[in-house]
Amino acid sequence: MKSRTLLFSLLTFALAFTFSESKAQKTKQERKAAEEALVKKSVEEKQYVFTARSANPTGGRSINLTSIYELKVYGDSVICDLPYFGRAFTATAATGGGINFTSTNAEYTSTDAKKGGWDIKIKPKDVSDIREVNLFISPSGYTSVTVTSNSRQSISYYGTVSERKYKKKK
Repeated sequence: MKSRTLLFSLLTFALAFTFSESKAQKTKQERKAAEEALVKKSVEEKQYVFTARSANPTGGRSINLTSIYELKVYGDSVICDLPYFGRAFTATAATGGGINFTSTNAEYTSTDAKKGGWDIKIKPKDVSDIREVNLFISPSGYTSVTVTSNSRQSISYYGTVSERKYKKKK
């Protein structure tokens, strides 16, 4: 009799554990799908912020970034505040050493990537030093950015894209 009770208890526990594990996995999949939908919406509306986590200069080691550096795409404007590590071919005055610009006149093209995500090219027409900014945004929001300059070596950044946070008006 005790063995039946023990067997029944073990069977009940195993079934309960299986159902709770299945429910947790389903919740995780639902959360991932919601995050991917949010990234897709942000990219399609051109309302997103790239936050750099590391920088990869040409011919150098990856550098983990401890401060907040961003590339913001707000519809018709692009605001860039990224650090620069690498070789400059000409001296640029008053840039603070980073890649800092605001463009309100940029050619923006977005194409679907082969394995999901988006390939985006931004060519600012009103910034003389920056030739092109290329982004690859994965469906989950992980992003690589490459900045090609006229006076410096190219540099790449890795980080994440998130939706634009709107400030509430008072």
